[in-house]
Amino acid sequence: MRRFARGLAVVLCVVVLPPAASRAAEPKLTLSVVTDRPEAFYSAGEKVGFVVTLTKDGQPVSEGQVAYTLTVDGARKVADGTLDLAPGRTAISGSLNEPGFLQCRVSYRVGPKQTLTALAGAAIDPLKIPPSLPVPDDFDTFWAAQKAKLAAVPLQPVLTPVAWADKAVECFDVQVPCAGGMPVSGYFARPQGAKPKSLPAVLYVHGAGVRSSILGAAAGAAKAGALGMDINAHGIPNGKPAQYYEELGRTELKDYRFRGRESRDTCYFLGMFLRLVRAIDFLTSQPQWDGQIVAVCGASQGGGQSIAAAGLDPRVTFIATGVPAICDHTGSAIGRINGWPKLLPNGPDGKPDPKVLQSARYFDGMNFATRAKAEALFSVGFVDVVCPPTSVYAAYNNYAGKKKQILTRPLMGHAQPRDVAEAFQKALWDYIHRVQAVK
Repeated sequence: MRRFARGLAVVLCVVVLPPAASRAAEPKLTLSVVTDRPEAFYSAGEKVGFVVTLTKDGQPVSEGQVAYTLTVDGARKVADGTLDLAPGRTAISGSLNEPGFLQCRVSYRVGPKQTLTALAGAAIDPLKIPPSLPVPDDFDTFWAAQKAKLAAVPLQPVLTPVAWADKAVECFDVQVPCAGGMPVSGYFARPQGAKPKSLPAVLYVHGAGVRSSILGAAAGAAKAGALGMDINAHGIPNGKPAQYYEELGRTELKDYRFRGRESRDTCYFLGMFLRLVRAIDFLTSQPQWDGQIVAVCGASQGGGQSIAAAGLDPRVTFIATGVPAICDHTGSAIGRINGWPKLLPNGPDGKPDPKVLQSARYFDGMNFATRAKAEALFSVGFVDVVCPPTSVYAAYNNYAGKKKQILTRPLMGHAQPRDVAEAFQKALWDYIHRVQAVK
């Protein structure tokens, strides 16, 4: 789950190219599949049509065969087979009798070692997708105890000034002690000369991987009129050379997402989530904070963190959560797909590991969503194979905030393209201006 691609292709399509010397002479083949409705929404039991197109140098190909597989969002097979390409329109049909996503994967064999593939997804009553398991009975008790441990750690931030070209903004590297070992580590920015109790707080959180906090994100929020903060996911130092983070990703933080997952007391996400609360402690302790607005924004792993922040901390009033990860860890317990990071493994008997099954429930965006009160904007891609749409809707449908919205992108995979990123920024500032207008 690396940095998102900008402007992801309309369908997931892999084109295998020959060696460079012969490319110019070879025809370009492109395979695509889409639903027969642009919005890709259907009802349970309703026929879903998938339209397959193969082109050579932009012209339709009407000879040959494609193989297809229909699944429940990549988890359970519904049907498979082969289909002859037709002169006009090659169609595959299927249905689901339950809420979920019907996924169609098609492939075309070019040669012995060359295959084109494409993917489409149809939403089947997605707003009726239920949680895979209920919230644990002691969920609130567990997290109250963890937050009490955090509160016992003195809030003693260390701020180091950082240069920024725009002198209207003050920027700092900030380190804040936290329970569990690693500190909050990020960049903090504020407008020069801001008055007390005048600014909203905006916290940006990161997708998966190992990297520095982003100074420009914090500075951009400050330039727009907020206390801006961007924190990395691991509490590691900021501003180091790229090789530093690459080495951490290969060594100390390799596969961090699985670390300690056998117990809720050792799961890696425990520290990550407590750092969210501590970052909010820091922001709300600033004299310039307006006492009202705390927004948390992120995508993928950052989207999962945004939901967790809203569920853990009632000070959070708005979240933007793009293609959120860390949702529906326990999907496989009822035969559906799990969200990233696929925290729950199956044992030799094919059943979910019982220890991890219980631990994972305390770190699930689907469960934090039930405690959230903040306004929320989600996004979801129907062909996302990293954070499958079933897992996103499991969290969205559980989200308890009075105002929520989800941006649906039937042709989008795991991405935060420009139009979605811009919609998130607009929603954030529309929210801030709306709240400020009624002061």
